[in-house]
Amino acid sequence: MTLEEIRSKLPYTKPFLFVDGLTRVDENGVEGFYTFNKNAEFYKGHFKDNPITPGVLLTECMAQIGVVCLGIFLLGNATDQTKIALSNQHIDFLKAVMPGEKVQVVSEKVYFRFGKLKCKVRMLNEANETVALGEISGMIV
Repeated sequence: MTLEEIRSKLPYTKPFLFVDGLTRVDENGVEGFYTFNKNAEFYKGHFKDNPITPGVLLTECMAQIGVVCLGIFLLGNATDQTKIALSNQHIDFLKAVMPGEKVQVVSEKVYFRFGKLKCKVRMLNEANETVALGEISGMIV
């Protein structure tokens, strides 16, 4: 399965697709990237006169690249009928992500068994600084 085939199987579309591309995927992990659109509507209110990317969207980006893309690869036969749900997450936020900023997500599989995928995930900014890290688990049926 190619990186673009994995991306095409994601169950998201714009404006809720937070995967621009994948640079690596194998049975142990995945790496990908996303650039937050500086004109996204949510920046108008988060925060007034000081826009930063909401942590919930950073978490979603980390989950889409770090868990869902890896899960699709590991399943190998994901279809439109495949259901994916976040089951647990713990993320520490260390730096702000600004409008227009490109981030990289690096994920390492902890385990994949009985339809549950758990990964250590970190997000890096363009200066290669860690902006968020933690663990995310998802159920894939």
